[in-house]
Amino acid sequence: MEPMSYLDLHQKFAADIDAETENTLERLGPAAGELQNAVAGLLRHQKFKYPLSVLPLLVHGAETGASGPAVPLAVVHDLWWTSACYLDDVADGNSSIVASGAMSADAALLASVVTGHVLPIHVLRSLPVPEPIRGALTDEALACAAAAAEGQLVDLRGDAVGAAPESVLDAYRGKSSAPFGMITAMAAILAEADTDRTGLWRDFGSVFGVLWQLFNDQEDMLSGRNEDLLNGTVTYLLACALDGGSPAPAERILALHADARESTAARCELAGLLRAPANLDRYGRELAAFRDEAHRVLTELDGDTEYVPVLRQLVDRSSRLLL
Repeated sequence: MEPMSYLDLHQKFAADIDAETENTLERLGPAAGELQNAVAGLLRHQKFKYPLSVLPLLVHGAETGASGPAVPLAVVHDLWWTSACYLDDVADGNSSIVASGAMSADAALLASVVTGHVLPIHVLRSLPVPEPIRGALTDEALACAAAAAEGQLVDLRGDAVGAAPESVLDAYRGKSSAPFGMITAMAAILAEADTDRTGLWRDFGSVFGVLWQLFNDQEDMLSGRNEDLLNGTVTYLLACALDGGSPAPAERILALHADARESTAARCELAGLLRAPANLDRYGRELAAFRDEAHRVLTELDGDTEYVPVLRQLVDRSSRLLL
């Protein structure tokens, strides 16, 4: 028998996740018809290429051998990232749902706040679990909201001058690690794991979050969209180049980074410098280090043998050097 993949697991539970999402919208109440429509529109608009909502299913399965009870947490994951991705688009001046005329900017903004912060709490408060577990899950959501907002604010500042690899990782640990650490810790809490194991699952999610951000950074360049260069985002790859990974001096890289928002030529030259062999070699070593740390945590956790290999597959897929 072929081993299970994360896509297999998502296909198995996709209908359950959709049904739970519909139930969540209904919890807004009969008087919130316009809001329900706005949130539903935002959810339809934001489609994820990689269905990482399976993460809580995998963690719960690794702890208990059963993934189904974590379906509501898969919904929390989708709601959180739908909101975060929309707000990130707004910050970058790229809101296609508004540009298409499907929704006004004000409606989309309101829907995103409800989607990312109100509805996840509704989901958590509706779970048929003891109050201490419900409270712990809510605490995870609140802690994530603060950490992710801090990381996003650092990212929005886009200050390449003085940027270093570690300072960029600090931002990544907020805007990406925090939500992944939240959802893996939530799954462990729902599975009634003890405090130490919950902490390890949070650590795993945090490391995976960094890996996934590094993966996304690479995909942006490979796609040709180069949104990070257009938006002046300070990525880890850029920070490595500024830290001596590129053959060009830091002053030249900073000048190109500043011009890349408006100049196709600057974007092309900067993209080439970021892909310099020495820079990619350093980047690859960092990817490998985060990959090894994620595998180390999974080894320490030593969970169910049906689910842990799928998590290892996800780690390996996310830690490839693509450029």
